[in-house]
This record gives sequence, C-alpha cells and structure tokens, in this order.
Amino acid sequence: MRGFPAPGPGLLPSRSSPSPRPVTGLLVLPGPPPLAYAESLNRFFIHPFTRAASPMTTPVESTPAAEPSKGYPAQARRTLSGIKPSGTPHLGNYLGFLRPALEMQATHQSFYFIADYHALTSVRDAPALRESTLDLAAVFHALGMDFDRHTFFRQSDVPEVTELAWILSCITPLGLLHQAHAYKDKTAKGEEINHGLFAYPVLMAADILIYDSTHVPVGKDQKQHLEITRDIAQRFNFLYGDTLVIPEPTIAEDVATVPGLDGRKMSKSYGNVIPLFGDPKQTRKTVMKIVTDSKGVEEPKDPDACNVFALYKHFARPEEQAHWAGRYKAGGMGYGEIKQALFDAMERELAAPRERYQAARQNTPLLEGILEKGAEKARKVAREVLGRVKQKVGLG
Repeated sequence: MRGFPAPGPGLLPSRSSPSPRPVTGLLVLPGPPPLAYAESLNRFFIHPFTRAASPMTTPVESTPAAEPSKGYPAQARRTLSGIKPSGTPHLGNYLGFLRPALEMQATHQSFYFIADYHALTSVRDAPALRESTLDLAAVFHALGMDFDRHTFFRQSDVPEVTELAWILSCITPLGLLHQAHAYKDKTAKGEEINHGLFAYPVLMAADILIYDSTHVPVGKDQKQHLEITRDIAQRFNFLYGDTLVIPEPTIAEDVATVPGLDGRKMSKSYGNVIPLFGDPKQTRKTVMKIVTDSKGVEEPKDPDACNVFALYKHFARPEEQAHWAGRYKAGGMGYGEIKQALFDAMERELAAPRERYQAARQNTPLLEGILEKGAEKARKVAREVLGRVKQKVGLG
C-alpha cells in the first residue's frame, strides 16, 4: 500500500482499552434513501439500515469524522465507492453519484468498483450483466477517471473479497442482518428473499474493509448507512485485536436529489429518467416532456418549485441561474424556453464525454484492459489485508 501507513491507534480501537469505543457504524454514497428494492441496490453503498437503540450502538455523530485521519496527510485518505451495474447510467446517477465521486480524485486516493457480485441478488441475464459492466467502465472512462492515479475495477476480479466476507460472516450476529433495509422491505412485502439479499451487508463490509478504506462518502441524512460495516469491523477487532481499519463517513452537506420527468426522484423503477449519454435529438425530446405547472406565459412563476429549474441549476453557472430565476419571477417566459436552456447547458457539459463514451463502448479490449489493470492494483491491497485477517483468526 504505497503511500499509506499501517493501521495505527488513530484508526483502530484498542483491544486493551478498558472502555472500548461503543459500536457504531454505517455506509453509503451520496443520494437519497432507496425508494424500492431494485433501486436500493443500484448504488450498493446506499442502503439505509434501521436499528432500535441498544447499549451496543451509538450514533455515528459520537465519533468525529476527522478522528481516524489524525496525523495522516490528506493523500493518505482512501475512499471507496461502488456502483451496481444495471444498464447505462442516467442523469440522476451522474449528478447524485458519478460527478461527486469523481471530484474526490483531487483530495483522496480513490477506489471505485463495479459491484457485479451484488447484482447477482436480482440479475439473471448473464449477457446483460456483462454489457452493463462494460457500460459503466466506458462511462468512467468518458467522464475523466484517472486510472493511473486511482483504482477502478470489477468486484468479481478480486476473489479475496469473498474470502473475507466468509470470515466476517462467522462473527456477524444474525440479528444484525435482520435489520438490513432491503431484507426488511422484501419481508414486509412478502416477496422472495434469497441468501444473497440477506447476507449482502457482510459482502458490503468486506468490500470496504479489504482495501483499508478510511472514508466512505455519505449524505448528510444517511450517516447510519455505514453502521453495519463499522459494527462488524469493531467486533472483529475486539475479538482478535487491532486488524481492520474502521471507516469514517465523509459527510456531504449538499447532496443532489435529482427530480425525474414527473417530479419524483429520478429512477428507472419510475420510468422517469433522462439518459446520460443518449442521442441528442432524443434527449431534447425527453427534456421537453418534463412536467410543469399550468401557468401561462405572462404569469410570474416560482423557480424553486419548478422541476426544470431544479435540473438546470446542476448544469448552469451562477450568473445563468440568476438570469433565469429573474425571468421566472418577472413573467413573460414560457416553460419551453427554460427547457431549451436546460438542454443547451447539459450539452455543454456532456457532449464531449458522450463522444468519448461512444468510442470507448466500441473498444471492448480497452475497457477490459482498464478493468484488469485496476484489479491488479486492488488485489495488491486486498491480499495484504486478507493476510492480516487470516493470521489473526488462525488460518495463516
């Protein structure tokens, strides 16, 4: 782990401490809570876990997010982000996850991976899963992922993660898994539940812990999503001694909640998405379908209550936002005008990446090469962490 110090007391709770730090924890990427099971696994780090208060748990707020990094330079902070392959991303994925995650390249050593193991809990179409994986690789390539400085890989190319998941499962209480949101949601609806769905929080914990991740990006209202991973890691350290880095949340104060065509959260399950790299003509037609109120052209309008303006703000410069907000309030503006302005602003930002995406998507060897190179880097770290774990439990 070049450039990274070995885990120290600033990162790991001491087994010898007379008062071990209370078990806390949780994990997520920026974005609002899932609205449906399929959506909840799209970005597999976004899984709310609800848990009754108990003497074993305290809110994440009790542990300052900066504490694990005391004495460590900024470049030693390692973030981990994963996204489930479920087809080509849409505008909501881009604004809520892809763009913020890629922006962290400037301040953190970043690990990004395609969570294809997690996809198996619901995907039964093998060719579609392979194509969706390549779609995501092409998207990250198009958006400017620095594959040399950071690590981008396919989850299933790192076999060490499933080995760690089994070891962690052996010290994970059954009751902890019963509290997972996706499991509780499916149970409440009387839907079919497979073991992968029930046990996915353990695999999720292994994904984070096997790379010595110090920080996990979370939304301001989603701090509890990291709890299960932290619970498992702290339980392991209590049983076997300091071994696993306890990840801390990186709080995103302003996480994008992206409205879809009908004003609800943009989601494939709602059928209200705008494709990220769709054909420009078709994308413009889609933008023109965004639902608005029935006010006439001459009537003043409220920009803050408009779905079109909510999307426009994510692409427009401050002076452009101010100009159109004034147009809304003054009256004399039709919604077709702001929809065209939204499309133009989107094209300004996404036209060049779209061309790179289309070119990369036709070059499978390029994409497979990116994934293979990233897997080599990821496995170097994973082997080291797994070696520590196996030594502690008596397997090495």
